[in-house]
Amino acid sequence: MISIFIVFAVFILFYVNKMTNSLCIQKEIPEERQHKVFRTINVLITILLISSYVELLYT
Repeated sequence: MISIFIVFAVFILFYVNKMTNSLCIQKEIPEERQHKVFRTINVLITILLISSYVELLYT
């Protein structure tokens, strides 16, 4: 179960980063702010994935 979830999580993180990059290009976000945008989104998605895994673990 954990190996499937890890593969799923990596795919989700990759796809979200791809969409974040598209957002930065479309909205013309400066290079110095892009790092903060990526970090914030990655932290929030990681928290979401961890809480999803914990929920699946205890159900």
